[in-house]
Amino acid sequence: MTGVTRSAALPLVALACIGCAHGLHQRSFRHAAYARTDSADPLVRKRVVIGRSVLGRPITAVELGDPDERRSSLVVGVIHGDEPAGRAVVRRLERGPLPRAATLWIIEELNPDGLARHTRQNAHRVDLNRNFPRRWQPLGRPGDQQYSGPRPLSEPESRAASRLILALRPRITVWFHQPLAVTDISGGDARIERRFAALSGLPPRRLTRYPGSAASWENHRLPGSTAFVVELPRGRPPASALERYARAVRQVAA
Repeated sequence: MTGVTRSAALPLVALACIGCAHGLHQRSFRHAAYARTDSADPLVRKRVVIGRSVLGRPITAVELGDPDERRSSLVVGVIHGDEPAGRAVVRRLERGPLPRAATLWIIEELNPDGLARHTRQNAHRVDLNRNFPRRWQPLGRPGDQQYSGPRPLSEPESRAASRLILALRPRITVWFHQPLAVTDISGGDARIERRFAALSGLPPRRLTRYPGSAASWENHRLPGSTAFVVELPRGRPPASALERYARAVRQVAA
């Protein structure tokens, strides 16, 4: 980390505007305390609470870079609680150099209840990656692997992500999953997806399109942006792989 310690740099801050359903703007997320690298440097590391899980756990996002820079990217470490490797990658990103020409936002864990329970679904037994509005369908029953919930965005976790995404309108979003060890050609700009694949060593592949997926919704909702799925290998990546994946994110998000 450059210039600040993590404990001082990343306070948890509740946002008064976070419950608003509409009209959010990127600066709505600027009410948290800033931690600058030094008095003359505009770069910051900042943590904000963007929502709460079903069981009340905070869902936090970390902003890295220049808070006045509108060009942003987003990385989501964990959406399925039994696929935790992405959290290690995004934590490596948090400790790395700060971007200077853009902001990088990180959600370590969108599904903290599932992560605590080691389950794919959230505490309502909903697969969050089937709960987004794009081509949503009623799939399964509570507890089924791909249960999509009673309606689109029925879950507080998916609503928190959608609010942040619509406020930031990120140019690139990476959604980490496991365990297929590929980069999905997810429907955004395939050049960006293939570049990430080459940099990360996770080969490009077009995976099955499922109704209600986060990346499909984002690519449809924000034309011109690129949201894509990265399937990490099974297990915890070794340090060399963590650095390679983090470096790939930094380079495509630059």
